[in-house]
Amino acid sequence: MDLLEYQVKEWFGQMGIPVLPSQRIDHPTDLKRLKIRYPIVLKSQVHAVERAKVGGVRIVETTIDAIAAAQNIFNLPIWGELPEVLLAESKYDAKEEFYLAVVLDTALCRPVLLGCKDPDLDGDSAEEKMQHVVVDQEFSPFYARRLALKMGLQGELIQSVSDVVEKMYQLFIQKDLDLVEIHPLAINTAGQIMALNGQVRVNERAINRHPEIAKMANKMVGRSHFANGNGSLDKLDHLEQDGQIAILGNGTGSVLTMLDLVTYAGGQISTALNLRHSFLTDTLPTTFGDRLAKSLKTLANDKNTQVILLNFLGTVPQASEALDIISKFLELDTTTQTNISRSNGNRIRYEEHFPRLVLRLAGSDFNSYKKHLATLKTAKDTLIIVENLDEAVTEAVRLAKLPAYRK
Repeated sequence: MDLLEYQVKEWFGQMGIPVLPSQRIDHPTDLKRLKIRYPIVLKSQVHAVERAKVGGVRIVETTIDAIAAAQNIFNLPIWGELPEVLLAESKYDAKEEFYLAVVLDTALCRPVLLGCKDPDLDGDSAEEKMQHVVVDQEFSPFYARRLALKMGLQGELIQSVSDVVEKMYQLFIQKDLDLVEIHPLAINTAGQIMALNGQVRVNERAINRHPEIAKMANKMVGRSHFANGNGSLDKLDHLEQDGQIAILGNGTGSVLTMLDLVTYAGGQISTALNLRHSFLTDTLPTTFGDRLAKSLKTLANDKNTQVILLNFLGTVPQASEALDIISKFLELDTTTQTNISRSNGNRIRYEEHFPRLVLRLAGSDFNSYKKHLATLKTAKDTLIIVENLDEAVTEAVRLAKLPAYRK
């Protein structure tokens, strides 16, 4: 579970890691009661790492400009995610910027300290530039100081950066984390250091050992209607918004691509689920089929979801089982159609809500399943099977704009 920046900064402040004066913004009008001085930086609180490049970070000088900028950011989807919160933070003039991290190395089964004097890391140069120190015994300040020396730091910076690394490690251990990252750690002309941005990743299996983290997790994964009575989607790796189209994908790339395509096509997302991930808080093992069946069942009972868009790109685990689950799901539709009641003569209404299903199947492995699904008897527009993703998105958006089934 990745925390949002404002949550990370709260933890940093509690540990004594230097952070800028900031204020959480839940609505643009909160800026009328801003307690920090201008100029400020407004930051979209989403999980996307490149939010600044698409307008999710703005520097403003006045309250009027801040409110206008906040309104734009609140309505700006980044990788399909709309922010529910913004962070208003004092502007900071950095002379130098570093990268620091404490990460769990699963191969070594040990924490590793990472540091680099160049925060602009890319895939090709990161390994060459990065310095690391393996914490192979009980932690002591020696490890943090060793990292600072390997980074080539000198003078007072050695001690100040070492202190930050030590506090990062304490946070890492106290909260059972997989990652604590400061990117960047900035130094101004006076030699003061400041954590301008950070990332914290909580170990999934440790969430229930920390009541305060479990509470945060429940809010993050079940913050709307699913949390209070429509099933168990709170245990799936997912994103929720107020829309009509639910997305099911078999990988992070699949889900993110669909989020962007649906948004750009004018559609509104209700739920996005990455079925390749296991449950967030449940320690029992599950299969891809388990998560698919649970998702379809829950979404069928969600009155906000009018269309379910599935994207299977030839790499679905247990493909035959997954397609059988979809077949059984569609059979529920025919059952629903016959389960009608009549009143006032010929007036007919559905007893249950049943979403339309757009299934994108790409790959020769699915050819036989396409033929089988095409033979199933369903209501008009209940099932649409396509191979092209753009076409699937277009169909999903079109169906979402049609009159919904009566509930």
